Amino acid sequence: MGVAGGDPLTKRAALMRESLQKSQTITDNMVSILGSFDHRLSALESAMRPTQIRTHSIRKANENIDKTLKAAEVILAQFDTYRQAETKILKGPHEDLESYLAAINQLRSNIRFFSSSKNYKSSEGMLNHTNNLLAKAISKLEEEFKQLIASYSKPVEPERLFECLPNSLRPSSEGDSGGNNHYPHNHSNGNSADNAVYTPPTLIPPRILPLLHDLANQMVQAGHQQQLVKIYRDARSPALEESLRKLGVEKLSKEDVQKMQWEALEAKIGNWIHFMRIAVKLLFAGERKVCDQIFEGFETLRDQCFAEATAGSVSVLLSFGDAIAKSKRSPEKLFVLLDMYEIMRELHSEIESLFQGKACTEIRESALGLTKRLAQTAQETFGDFEEAVEKDATKTAVSDGTVHPLTSYVINYVKFLFDYQSTLKQLFQEFETGDGSNSQLAEVTMRIMQALQTNLDGKSKQYRDPALTHLFLMNNIHYMVRSVRRSEAKDLLGDDWVQRHRRIVQQHANQYKRIAWAKILQCLSAQGLTSSGGSSNASVVDGGNSSGASRALVKDRFKTFNMLFDELHQKQSQWTVPDTELRESLRLAVAEVLLPAYRSFVKRFGPLVESGKTPQKYIKYTAEDLEHMLGEFFDGKNGTEPKR
Repeated sequence: MGVAGGDPLTKRAALMRESLQKSQTITDNMVSILGSFDHRLSALESAMRPTQIRTHSIRKANENIDKTLKAAEVILAQFDTYRQAETKILKGPHEDLESYLAAINQLRSNIRFFSSSKNYKSSEGMLNHTNNLLAKAISKLEEEFKQLIASYSKPVEPERLFECLPNSLRPSSEGDSGGNNHYPHNHSNGNSADNAVYTPPTLIPPRILPLLHDLANQMVQAGHQQQLVKIYRDARSPALEESLRKLGVEKLSKEDVQKMQWEALEAKIGNWIHFMRIAVKLLFAGERKVCDQIFEGFETLRDQCFAEATAGSVSVLLSFGDAIAKSKRSPEKLFVLLDMYEIMRELHSEIESLFQGKACTEIRESALGLTKRLAQTAQETFGDFEEAVEKDATKTAVSDGTVHPLTSYVINYVKFLFDYQSTLKQLFQEFETGDGSNSQLAEVTMRIMQALQTNLDGKSKQYRDPALTHLFLMNNIHYMVRSVRRSEAKDLLGDDWVQRHRRIVQQHANQYKRIAWAKILQCLSAQGLTSSGGSSNASVVDGGNSSGASRALVKDRFKTFNMLFDELHQKQSQWTVPDTELRESLRLAVAEVLLPAYRSFVKRFGPLVESGKTPQKYIKYTAEDLEHMLGEFFDGKNGTEPKR
């Protein structure tokens, strides 16, 4: 049973072994076949390698030929463009500037190409040729720039400049043969000058500026900046200076200024103020526009050219101002100094804006320096004036006691100061660190007024008649008070000052009455006329009758009264109280004291004289006569006879 069962298994195992042996044989055969293929392929590859190498070499050679041909084309194109550029440059820039500039750009492109392609044998030689041609081109370009800017750099006629001014600042011509122009000489008080519209003139036609810009651009690229500056300065500077000369600007030294009469100098200062406006707001503003457009993109060069072109004109203008600031100080110069300081302050921001950049530093500093010198001189003149008022030693007294010329001069001076309040505010701020300028102006004004009063007190002592002394002080202080009340000085000095000085005026009026009329009023007293001791001290104005009075004494009193009144009339009708209201009030004050006393005296003691011979010899005047004659007092008449 066991043997019979193992036979099938043995058979199957034998069959499997046989199958495996066959598979191994087949596998070995396949490996042998594949191995033979690999050997054949290797042999084939070895056989084809020389062909592959030859094919690669041929392809590389073709590529190199293509590269060489392309490089040759580029080089030939550079030679070709060089010849084209050379043709255009030899013709010059005048006929076709645009093509000329394009040719220069092409030459620069050639130079860049050959500079980066130095492996070519001809590169160095070509660079030399191109650089030489470019130098010639730039030289011609420089000449073209010079001719172009010179041909359009003409002085601006005054009429053209006047048309650019606001109407309020245009001069009026009087049609004289010299063509002199008369400028409005009001100082720039307030915003009128600030708000005025100025239209800078066109100094070079707009169509020319782009051409000049292109020329300048090429010259800068060629490194010709300094040649540009010189050409621009040589063309533009004389044009600006001649424009100012035609306007009337003169080159004056400090010595020239010192020799001038004040009236002539004052006129020149007034004109200078307008010349400064025209120069800065019109000429220099126009020149800045020209510079900005021609040298756009070259900030340093732009500022340098502008500085060089304007330096001469600025120097002429500022040197005159400097000569005035350094000239001998005098009170009448204060207001023109303030005018000059005012215009420099007005133009300050525009000067800073126009003359920007390092190249213009000296011009900016010169303008600011002049402003400070004018302020310094004005302040010193201010101080001189205050001192001069106090120490004025004029010996010529006004014989009629009227307002002294010094008083009217000082008051007018002070009034003018208030026209310059905004300017004075700036002036005080230049040197002071205190509170607001109004308080400083008030302080200065009070000091000037006090200096005037001190001087007037001294002048009043020249009068021999004490009554005239007080009349003189009354007139002058009243003039001061009235002038202050009618001007802006009142707001600054205040009501207290006005009231205090009005009381001083009244005090002098009272003193005048007391001194001038005390003696004549004593004649109208009953004292010394009556025999009764009790009545001897009674005044006529107390009433009563003439009993006990001595007729001789009464006659003598009337004669003395007539003589004294005639003297007063003759003398005081030559005195002057110029203010109508003050004159009438003073006459009335005298009449209110004199006429009642006279009427009472005549009523009481007149009968003693009227009963005698020739009473008119003693009772010479009626009260109405006296009133009429009092109306002639203080009229400033010369040696009038008493009138009845």
